[in-house]
Amino acid sequence: MRFNQLGRREFITLLGGAAMLPLGARAQQPERVRRIGVLTPGAADEPENMTRIAAFLLGLRELGWTDGSNVQIVYRWSGGNAADTRKYASELAALAPDVILATGSAGAGPMLQATRTVPIVFAIVPDPVGSGFVKGLSRPGGNATGFMMFEYSLCGKWLELLKQIAPRVMRAAVLRDPAVEAGIGQFAVIQSVAPSVGVEVSPVNLSNAAEIESEVAAFAGSANGGLISTASALSLVHRDLIIKLAAQYKLPAVYQERSYVAAGGLASYGSNFIDQFRRAAVYVDRILKGEKPSDLPVQAPTKYELAINLKTAKALGLDIPHTLLARADEVIE
Repeated sequence: MRFNQLGRREFITLLGGAAMLPLGARAQQPERVRRIGVLTPGAADEPENMTRIAAFLLGLRELGWTDGSNVQIVYRWSGGNAADTRKYASELAALAPDVILATGSAGAGPMLQATRTVPIVFAIVPDPVGSGFVKGLSRPGGNATGFMMFEYSLCGKWLELLKQIAPRVMRAAVLRDPAVEAGIGQFAVIQSVAPSVGVEVSPVNLSNAAEIESEVAAFAGSANGGLISTASALSLVHRDLIIKLAAQYKLPAVYQERSYVAAGGLASYGSNFIDQFRRAAVYVDRILKGEKPSDLPVQAPTKYELAINLKTAKALGLDIPHTLLARADEVIE
């Protein structure tokens, strides 16, 4: 099954099990049924979130864990609402599950504020050491470990890629979430690279749809502009809006993950997030079998993928360099 083509029906089937059983039936499960909490600061009906969780569930099944059989999975989705994320983190901590899967800095941060005892596996976190989630990558030291989204140096390559694709760009709006350390860190790296490529960068906060629309519209009032969408839960929540605004104002845009390009964005460069959720299942399995998060090293991506949407490039009047097309892992026509 191709994760990026997973449909809603298949996802619901994968969730299955405990969520569908009456309370009496759950009570009849064997005593050794384990419990996994899942905290996602995105929306449950967002296709990319569905695909990521499906990859996690399939990874668990391959390791012998099936929701509703020998494991019960409890989900919390906050839809990008920070207050709800904190509330759900406290709820999951109070349930004292065997292990918790937390998505991104926006999920891992509140989860670690809620508990320093329940084991946590995180995925797609940009800077777990700088954010204080772990003491070190090789020896995390606490109750959390997991998978880095990327190394910060990658963020500078987004601006370089934007300049390669659209040489006329002299100004770039950087969409970021300032409420998390990773949002500030990503902008700082992009800002440090800006002078070397001759682009002036300015931040646009990912707070709510109205503010994004207003700030992008104001930015687009001057010529030679482009967009960079940094990695965050809010970026995914507002993905379709960001892509629509880029098209509306004819702004070349670079994103952090291929799903944006599949949805109509111009280009992306980043790691395979879906694969991280499959690999997260391996760490959850190891913790359920007795290993400690403090002994499991945080893993960095082993490969970064470049995706380009030629249809979008044509609509923007851009000719993608052949050298760039030759390097691309995926070209959408």
